[in-house]
Amino acid sequence: MYYDKNEARKYVRNSRMIDVQIKMTGRALELLCVPEDKPCYVLDIGCGTGLSGDYLSDEGHYWVGIDISPAMLDEALDRETQGDVILGDMGQGIPFKPGTFDACISISAVQWLCNANKKSDIPARRLYCFFSSLYSVLVRGGRAVLQLYPENSEQLELITTQATRAGFTGGVVVDYPNSAKAKKFYLCLFSGPSASLPEGLSEDTEEEKPAESTFTAGRIPYRIARRGVVRKSREWVLEKKARRRRQGKEVRPDTQYTGRKRKPRF
Repeated sequence: MYYDKNEARKYVRNSRMIDVQIKMTGRALELLCVPEDKPCYVLDIGCGTGLSGDYLSDEGHYWVGIDISPAMLDEALDRETQGDVILGDMGQGIPFKPGTFDACISISAVQWLCNANKKSDIPARRLYCFFSSLYSVLVRGGRAVLQLYPENSEQLELITTQATRAGFTGGVVVDYPNSAKAKKFYLCLFSGPSASLPEGLSEDTEEEKPAESTFTAGRIPYRIARRGVVRKSREWVLEKKARRRRQGKEVRPDTQYTGRKRKPRF
């Protein structure tokens, strides 16, 4: 999607859009599962005005962004973002050396590759070119989390099929699947061995909904991976509290007494 200077300027002045962008970036970074004590080199696909990059910088990471809109990149430079930005079409491949990046994020960009703006644009071919080059520029075992808005299930299948062809494993995490407004799709890709796929957020505080779609037969389901967690144990309580914090709910701080069984009262 192309933005002229006026549209790009409106984008960075819309507080609601900024808030949504920051929240989705935070969620994408959470799904990446990058080490908390180690800065990572992150690629931002469809970086736009650099809002997502600013969040990455605040979290202590280094980043490079690529976008097809000169106007959006001009706004990023005017805002003096800390990362580097380049002009490029992701459908023509990612122009970096193999193994350059530790991880990759993208917010609301990949679905545009499904559109054919000219006769020579073949969505399946452009998607494969994008995913194969992305697979190359990630370090072995690197991850990518791509937030997207698929128009329908056929479009989502087209995207995941080309990601699989390029060598990725992973799946789709769906947050708030029963909400018309809050529902979000995150394509979680692994460039190394298959890993357990995180679960999507849900308004149900007792139990989160499982990921809606996966495309690797070798993946260990998240529920199986955590069968050893005993209900009402300290670990179970801490996981539940962490989940509620991610949902934006008010939760009491963790202490040495968290999850400790109380003695019966007489």
